[in-house]
Amino acid sequence: MAKTNHYYGLILAGGRGTRFWPRSRKKSAKQVLNFFGERTLIQQTVDRLRTLLPPERIWVITNDLLRKEIIKQLPDVPPHQILAEPLQRNTAPAIGLVAQVLNRIDPNAVMGVFPADHIIENPKRYLQFVKPAFAVAEKGSIAVLGMEPRWAETGYGYIQFPKGTKAGSLAPIPVVSFHEKPDAKKAVQYVKSKNYFWNAGMFFWRTDTVLQSLAEHLPNTAEILKKIPQPDEKNFASQLKKLFPLCDNLSVDVAIMEKAKNVIGLACDDYGWNDVGSWNAVYELAAKEKGDNVVNGSAVAVNSTGNYVDVRSGKLVAIVGVSNLVVVETKDALLIANRNEAQKVSDVVKMLETMRRDDLL
Repeated sequence: MAKTNHYYGLILAGGRGTRFWPRSRKKSAKQVLNFFGERTLIQQTVDRLRTLLPPERIWVITNDLLRKEIIKQLPDVPPHQILAEPLQRNTAPAIGLVAQVLNRIDPNAVMGVFPADHIIENPKRYLQFVKPAFAVAEKGSIAVLGMEPRWAETGYGYIQFPKGTKAGSLAPIPVVSFHEKPDAKKAVQYVKSKNYFWNAGMFFWRTDTVLQSLAEHLPNTAEILKKIPQPDEKNFASQLKKLFPLCDNLSVDVAIMEKAKNVIGLACDDYGWNDVGSWNAVYELAAKEKGDNVVNGSAVAVNSTGNYVDVRSGKLVAIVGVSNLVVVETKDALLIANRNEAQKVSDVVKMLETMRRDDLL
């Protein structure tokens, strides 16, 4: 049996993607939408891992509202490997649950954790970093991928590597520490130092390493997860619903990564990674038409530049004398926003929640 037969992928797909309202809703969140081409973000995630991780070794954790759609979109992944959290408890319990399941199936399992909603434009280069990350994790360390920063971003956490670290080396190196999202001044310092890399939320570890770390840092959660049966057992759903909400509500970064001492990292160069965090990010990645406009659907632009238009109802959209707008229409809602304010679209969702407009969520 080849060593890679012990490699598994966990795709985290439970987010709501509120910055992509009105297209992203509870039942059709960002990760199951197609922003670029015909394949959705979660389908693209599985596609780029396929040469290393076939579908039978892919697991997904999501929520009840998205599970059926993900099963439909990933027909090659066995349905019992697409799990739904009964209540969101952040990434530490989610990762711990799947680590527990996999460890019972394969005591030598090595698990990579991958977000479901990122874009990677050069998957071949990406896999050149994923493979050594799996290999070092197999030896008992925790491995992470750090992205070479392209600007002083305040919306990402950072991974600190030793001074003199060169981006693009395939040799794993020790991680000095993890840092939370910085303010603008500190972000500039991080980029200038050249040894601080963006934390893209991709981790690699043996499942027994995960479980040992949980037992050390979140003992309550570790004991709860032990009591949950395997997904193919009859009482799995009822026990998951009963026990999982009792887990600690913590991210894996806070619960484990910031405390772990055996963390090794890959200082990645640019392979086209983007977490696609807003409509403006979609605009930046998309092919531009005349006037640097991006259009999905039918639009006429007069004296207008830098706009993103996504209207797929067949309706013609005419924009005149406007710049840097986001225009997104669905059958029941219309969003018009300044591209530079696109991060604040999630505030609309908060307002709708306050208004109890569940029909628009």
